[in-house]
Amino acid sequence: MESKNAENTGKKAGILRINRRTGTIITFIIIAAVLVSIYLAGIFINEEMIRADFSQKGLKPSWEHPFGTDMLGRDMLLRTIKGMSTSIIVGTVASSVSAVIALFVGVVAATGSAGLDHFINWLIDLVMGIPHTVLLILIAFACGKGLKGVLIGVAVTHWTGLARLIRSEVLQIRSQQYIEVSRKLGYDSRWITVNHILPHMIPQFLIGLILMFPHAIMHESSLTFLGFGLSPEQPAVGIILSESMKYLSTGMWWLAFFPGLTLAVIVLLFDRLGENLKKLVDPYSAHE
Repeated sequence: MESKNAENTGKKAGILRINRRTGTIITFIIIAAVLVSIYLAGIFINEEMIRADFSQKGLKPSWEHPFGTDMLGRDMLLRTIKGMSTSIIVGTVASSVSAVIALFVGVVAATGSAGLDHFINWLIDLVMGIPHTVLLILIAFACGKGLKGVLIGVAVTHWTGLARLIRSEVLQIRSQQYIEVSRKLGYDSRWITVNHILPHMIPQFLIGLILMFPHAIMHESSLTFLGFGLSPEQPAVGIILSESMKYLSTGMWWLAFFPGLTLAVIVLLFDRLGENLKKLVDPYSAHE
């Protein structure tokens, strides 16, 4: 009798574990589908769909215009989706470049000489010691602002945290016994790095890449809002929010509320996406 109860308890625990992991996978797929849908929807929104129509200017949110219209009569829902699509593109490119930099710098710091490791740690401390927004503005301004300046600014300022994490992971892997066995068998450091170390860095790389997205999107929007990011003719949430500041005092609250809320939701979705991916690839959370 006791053995049957123990077996049933084990089955229930197994079902619970499967349900948790299955739920994580389903959540990951749903969030990814939502983000991809927003990106694709923004691509299919052309200039004709968000052209000025002064007969529709300043309309409050309604069934026809859920986010209302601005002072040029443009539909704010379509403008917001178009702007978020642009932000997702900027976040994807900048985060990818920054993650690659972090992977390269972290591996080099851990596998190189002591002097190189000290220099990279000093560089990381230097970048992290400068106020982030100030550094972004300086880099974006030096690179001519616009899309190019935002991409470069975000890409070269977001790699430090992931690089430090990868460095510590590589140092742990280098102390493993199978690495010593490979050295005694005659394999050089380059072969060990490519065949033993880099494969172990793929989960950290992917998780760090996705978790960079919210930061990249927020900083792109903040730079654009302050006037150092995308140009006014390009669709972007930062531009929408900057324009809306002129009309908030007149009671047109929807011009800032809905684009700001959408930006916050997208950032939270990216953050949730990264957390779910971490649960899926982290061996310690596989049996939770």
